[in-house]
Amino acid sequence: MQAFTFLGLRGEVLVGLTLLLVLTAYAVLAGADFGGGIWDLLAAGPRREEQRQTIAHAIGPVWEANHVWLIFLIVILFMAFPTAYAALSVALFVPFHLVLAGIVLRGAAFVFRAHYHMATPAWHAWARVFGSASIVTPSILGATLSAVASGGIRVANGAVTVDPALAWFSPVSLLIGALTLAVCAYLAAVYLTVETRGALQADFRAHALHAWWTVALLPALLLVLVYLRSHLLWQHFARLQSLPPMAVGAVLALLSGWAVFTRRFRLARVLAVGEVIILLWGWAFAQWPYLVYPDLSVWATAAPARTLRFLLATLPFGFALLLPSLWLLFKVFKSGPDRTHP
Repeated sequence: MQAFTFLGLRGEVLVGLTLLLVLTAYAVLAGADFGGGIWDLLAAGPRREEQRQTIAHAIGPVWEANHVWLIFLIVILFMAFPTAYAALSVALFVPFHLVLAGIVLRGAAFVFRAHYHMATPAWHAWARVFGSASIVTPSILGATLSAVASGGIRVANGAVTVDPALAWFSPVSLLIGALTLAVCAYLAAVYLTVETRGALQADFRAHALHAWWTVALLPALLLVLVYLRSHLLWQHFARLQSLPPMAVGAVLALLSGWAVFTRRFRLARVLAVGEVIILLWGWAFAQWPYLVYPDLSVWATAAPARTLRFLLATLPFGFALLLPSLWLLFKVFKSGPDRTHP
């Protein structure tokens, strides 16, 4: 198969970078929406109903649009890396269906509870479904990242085997799922400090600080656990190319926590987004060039060059339609009269 290059990069690399960009967009936008559901479930204190109203108002207009990035991700993976797509479809059949069920239940619960008064039992029942799905779904997605990097999914002669103890139920996978959950909660709390004022802003600032401590402590625990229990993952972390992202991520984490503590909330939002981006890109570079370690590399699973060329030629048209539409959606629903509470 004749490879092709553009701007000095092979087609497989360009498509891989596109996948990573789309995954980043989903993590930053949908991650915050999942985090909103977490804080909705955990709302407490004298302003808990106001907190829930604020969360619903913040994510209501845009929560469904964020899953466009997930669809984009699946379609690109299917076209550009069909062998990896087939293997992941088999290996992740159960967790991906659980994720799909969580997304559907979360969306249905969010819509259904809007038709009830907050004091009714039906509203609280749907609210619990919404919050619970917001916890389960990102946790499974985080464990999935662990599964594709830990060696728990193996592919040989077209046959896919999964070691559940290594892929899903190991302490490392569970901890990565917990870290994903904490990152979502942190993103949501930081975003909400920008959208609120007064006592409600203080509530979400406290949420952000609590989540920040969790996000700061879990990676340190994860590194120790990976060193002790998962030699394959440790090889990823110990590679030289992984060290700069880890260092930058640590600095961004410290700065974002400082910005929240000192009430520089807009700066904290930028730093929190940067922290998530570095976390994802650091993971991707550590695992490079494997899509599923250690059997499926980017080079071995790529579609023919003409397919990659066609995909890369059409993606700009798709983004030209998608990005302005999302920008307009956010502008319409996130601007205008002040919706914050005193």
